[in-house]
Amino acid sequence: MTFGIKCPKCGLWQLPGPNCKSCGLGLDPSSPSPISPGRLVPGQNTSSPLSMASATQMAPPQGLLTFHGAGGPLFSIYSTNVLLTIVTFGIYYFWGKVKVQNYLLNQTEVDGDRFAYHATGKELLIGFLKAVLIFVVPSGLLNTLPELMGTGVVVKEFTQILAYGIIMVFIPIAMVGARRYRFSRTSWRGIRFSFRGPTWEFVKLFAWGMFLTAITLGVYYPAFDTRRYGFFVSHSYFGNRPFQFDGNWRELLGRYLLALALTLPTLGLYWFWYLGRKQRFFWEHTSFGSARFRYDVTGRALMNFYLGNLLLLVVTLGVALPWVMVRKLHFVSKYLALEGALDVASIRQETQKASATVEALAGFVGAGFDVG
Repeated sequence: MTFGIKCPKCGLWQLPGPNCKSCGLGLDPSSPSPISPGRLVPGQNTSSPLSMASATQMAPPQGLLTFHGAGGPLFSIYSTNVLLTIVTFGIYYFWGKVKVQNYLLNQTEVDGDRFAYHATGKELLIGFLKAVLIFVVPSGLLNTLPELMGTGVVVKEFTQILAYGIIMVFIPIAMVGARRYRFSRTSWRGIRFSFRGPTWEFVKLFAWGMFLTAITLGVYYPAFDTRRYGFFVSHSYFGNRPFQFDGNWRELLGRYLLALALTLPTLGLYWFWYLGRKQRFFWEHTSFGSARFRYDVTGRALMNFYLGNLLLLVVTLGVALPWVMVRKLHFVSKYLALEGALDVASIRQETQKASATVEALAGFVGAGFDVG
C-alpha cells in the first residue's frame, strides 16, 4: 500500500515530504495516510504494472466537480481586496484578483483532489503595465493627437479607424492570452494545464467570424461560436494530453433560428433554452482521451439561475457578487459529469511558458474564458 499526505491548503495528495509540491505549504511528513486505489500522486512509480492498473481502472465519477466554497469567506476576501485596493490606489487589485481565483480553485474538487492556482499579483501588475504600453497608449494617442494637432477631417477619421482596429485586434489577443496564462498557472494533482493555440490563427478566426456574422445579419453566429469554442478546447492540454472537440455547428443552427423567431413572442426568454442546448452540445462533444463530458442543464434551470442571480445583485446593489460566483460553481458542479475511464497514469508534465501581459487586461474587455 502506498502512503501519502494530503495538503490541508490545496488538497493535493503527494508522497511524504517537507513541503507541498503544489502550493509550498509546510507539511508534517510523520503522519502519512493510505492513498486510495486509482489516486495518482507526484513521485508515484507509475511504470509498475500494479500502479498502472490501479490508475487506469479507476471508476469514473458520476459527477465531475464538487465545489466546497461558500459566499461568506469569499465576501470576506472581496471586502479586504476592496479596502486594500483603495488604500494602495489600485495597486493591490492584482493581488486581490489572485486571491479570489485561488479560493475558487482550491475549493473545487475532482475525484477527491482539488485544483491549485500558482499566479502571483506581481506577475499581473507587471503584465498590466506592459499591456498598457503596447495597446492602451497607442490607441489613446491615435484618438487625441489629431485633435491636439488640428489635423483635417480625413486624418481624424483615419486615426479613429486605426485606433478601433487596434482595439478589435486586442480583444482576440486578450482572449487567447488570458486562457494561456490561467491554464499555465492552474494544476491538478501536481500537473499543470496549458493552452497552445496560435494567437494569430485565432485573430484571423475571430475577425472572419465577426465579419461573416455581420453580413449574414447574425445567421453565421452559431458557426462562429462553435469554431471559436472548438479552437479553445482542441488547443487545451492537461500535462501532455490534449482535450478534443468534435461538434458540428449545423446541430445548433435550427435551434438558433428558432430562438430568433421566438424572441418577441417569448420576450426573449426562449434564449435560455437555446443557451441550455448550446452548453449541452459543447460539453457532449468535448472529450479527454476515452472520457467524454456530459452537461445535463436545461433551459428552465438556466433561466431560474440567471434571473435569481440578477435579482440578488439588484436587491443588494451588487454586494451579493461573491454569493453569485459561488452559486455559479455549485450550479455547474450539479450538472457536469464525465463518462468513461479517466486514464491519469499516462499523463506527464509538459510546462509551457505564458505571459501575464494580456491576462492582466482581459478582464476589462470581458475577454476571459468561462465554463460552457
